[in-house]
Amino acid sequence: MTDEQPESARPEQGAHPAEDTGTNAGAAGTTAGADAEADAGAASESAAPAEQPAADAPLLRLEKVTKSYGNVAALSEVSLDVHAGSVSCVLGDNGAGKSTLIKIIAGLHPHDSGTYTIDGEPARLGSPREALDRGIATVYQDLAVVPLMPVWRNFFLGSEPRVGRGPLRRLDVAEMRRTTRRALLRMGIDLRDVDQPIGTLSGGERQCVAIARAVHFGARVLVLDEPTAALGVKQSGVVLKYVAAARDEGIGVVLITHNPHHAYLVGDRFVLLKRGEMAGSHAKESITLDRLTREMAGGSELDELSHELERSPAPPPPGSAA
Repeated sequence: MTDEQPESARPEQGAHPAEDTGTNAGAAGTTAGADAEADAGAASESAAPAEQPAADAPLLRLEKVTKSYGNVAALSEVSLDVHAGSVSCVLGDNGAGKSTLIKIIAGLHPHDSGTYTIDGEPARLGSPREALDRGIATVYQDLAVVPLMPVWRNFFLGSEPRVGRGPLRRLDVAEMRRTTRRALLRMGIDLRDVDQPIGTLSGGERQCVAIARAVHFGARVLVLDEPTAALGVKQSGVVLKYVAAARDEGIGVVLITHNPHHAYLVGDRFVLLKRGEMAGSHAKESITLDRLTREMAGGSELDELSHELERSPAPPPPGSAA
């Protein structure tokens, strides 16, 4: 007999190597899983969203903006920040550059140099329509209204809702009347009748309708060009009340004016322009009304003028003793 054992009694060949292979496979799987988790963690870190702008970041910012027309420098390194729920006042005499600043903000004219940012992103607006699409509305001194049209028609001028199809498509007059009345009441404006021609309203009431229109159509930045220039004391007070109402709605307001008394009533920050250059930039808590008025009026130049206008001593009457 031989010492060979039957195959059934022999130990299984490769039993231990098989166990080693399973162990190695498990270890490799664990290592691969750890690597995958590390890669996923790195990917999630790299895919993390970018930092959001701070809550107090300005809606609109102009930094060292310059604009020239030929050889004439209309603006030279002017800076302005507009925050949500605040009023930034731009003050200056005639020819100070206020109108040019409005045109740049409203997208009518591009700036030559400097930076113009909206919500932290550089912008170069090509038209007023593009500015409106970005939430920047401008109410000019002439208000851009049609005097003989009713209030509701002027409220939706250029943005009229329509109903119907094809040849039956028409203005949704009923909806425009309702929306106009509701939007005006929201701003605290209670007109007698929205069907009356807007030309029958006072100057202050027309200004208020223009402000309510801009707020209704989603303005986030509202630029007001001399809203109280041609108004009396009472009507100016009404307009300033609605400027404050727009501010309380969370809108950033740019108030262009040459009246420091009106600016100081509603303003949070004041930028003074003189011949296209910045003559000062102040927060309300850092300047008094008297100082603001003095700086806008010229300060040292006003002192020189006052000295020149002092009454000269009257000459002695003829024949009097020397």
